[in-house]
Amino acid sequence: MNGCKCKCLTGKSLHLPISSGGKEPHEEKNIIMAVVGKSSLKRSKPNYIYSIVGVALVLLILGIMGWFFLNISSVGNAFKEDIRLSAYLRTLNKDTIGQIQQFIASKPYAKDVVYVDKNNAKIIWNKENNEDWAKILDVNPLPESIDFYAKANYVNKDSLTKISQELMAAYGNQITELQYPQSLVTNLNERASKIGLIFLVVAIILCVIVIFSIDNTIRLAMFSNRFLIKTMQMVGATRGFISKPMNIQAVINGLISSLIAIALLFTLIGWAENQFPQLKAIRDIKLTLILFGGMIVLGVGISVYSTHRSVLKYLKMKLDELY
Repeated sequence: MNGCKCKCLTGKSLHLPISSGGKEPHEEKNIIMAVVGKSSLKRSKPNYIYSIVGVALVLLILGIMGWFFLNISSVGNAFKEDIRLSAYLRTLNKDTIGQIQQFIASKPYAKDVVYVDKNNAKIIWNKENNEDWAKILDVNPLPESIDFYAKANYVNKDSLTKISQELMAAYGNQITELQYPQSLVTNLNERASKIGLIFLVVAIILCVIVIFSIDNTIRLAMFSNRFLIKTMQMVGATRGFISKPMNIQAVINGLISSLIAIALLFTLIGWAENQFPQLKAIRDIKLTLILFGGMIVLGVGISVYSTHRSVLKYLKMKLDELY
């Protein structure tokens, strides 16, 4: 089989067959594309490595921001669910008190429902106020109560007002009032709304930055393959034939980048929880897995989109425009 030395678009010399010795034309085309692919493979690998690392770092920044957002939401809910509601009792009948306690415990908003007698009420008051008024008063003026905590979704002015109205309608003769720190509830919800809005805006801006950063990183990686793409087109390769292996490589690169970012984020989360054990109490495994899944989808999705768009761009460009 005779051969000649041909100059490819990158300026390097390749030994390509002139005559196939009876081979079909499409077989010659496959041989040419295989040789061209091998000549550019070494140039592509370093850029893929840089691309993988760059995308992983960008995804890590997004993951950290997402983790902060999830934790702030969890911390806010923890604060809300730490507000005690006290239904002060007028009655001292144990059976009636038990019925009221069961009534409250059966509601979807209530958790940790307990009966607090006068002695326990005194202990709680002294602990919260850091003083003992028994030195001044001979009698215990605190009423008995049924204390409970409301779930985070119900800790707002409107919901607590409805809860109070429901209790008074059912046991108005046995309950004097439902008491809770109203100013704290109001301030907590207002601040939570403001902080949530701020983080939402920051998260949207960060997402846009991340998308553009990943897109530019992939485009730079594909820049080194522009001559390979054009060479394959010139020897007759179809658009699907050219883009398919590169799209597959983009999926693999996106997965690798995502897994690296997730591993780094998981390590950071573990370190943060060791430094601040309170974070373990508010950990939400389901939301964390959703965050990890979102990082994978974003990493793979943008990698494939940017790669495919770059391939189409170089296919449409003229040869002189590649330089």
